[in-house]
Amino acid sequence: MKAKNYREIKGQPYTRKEYVRSTPPSKITKFTMGNSREEFPIEAKLITREKGQIRHNALEAARIASNRLLSEKLGNNYNLRIIPYPHAILRENKMIFGAHADRLQDGMRHAFGKPIGKAARVKTNQPIISIGVNEDSTEIAKQALELGRAKLPMPCRIEIQKTGDS
Repeated sequence: MKAKNYREIKGQPYTRKEYVRSTPPSKITKFTMGNSREEFPIEAKLITREKGQIRHNALEAARIASNRLLSEKLGNNYNLRIIPYPHAILRENKMIFGAHADRLQDGMRHAFGKPIGKAARVKTNQPIISIGVNEDSTEIAKQALELGRAKLPMPCRIEIQKTGDS
């Protein structure tokens, strides 16, 4: 299964869990890491350049890659947040190809599909990952967002700004 099959937004989001027999659980374990109580003067954000869907396992991979670098270099002196939540349930009508496959499938008859995962729908210029750091750790936060950007299926840009407290 390729990520490009599920990146484009097609139709309405399928989010009503009461109609789904088994909703796949989200793979994202934590949405906030580091020191969430402290206010940091610098905020680095990973922002999308186009609209699309980001699967929950891609968000989790980006979180792990970014958090690993930050925890190694800064200890607990940062605050990382994953902003979008994967609400949309992705469905797949599984098809079997090869010899005698016609006996095992119905083609497009009853082609609603089974749930295979979740995705977060994002708009253009929407932040995905936000990292709060001190002024001397700006380059480390930028490196962490570069690692997270490589795990996502769409082009993103990094924006660094000072927060209003400083």
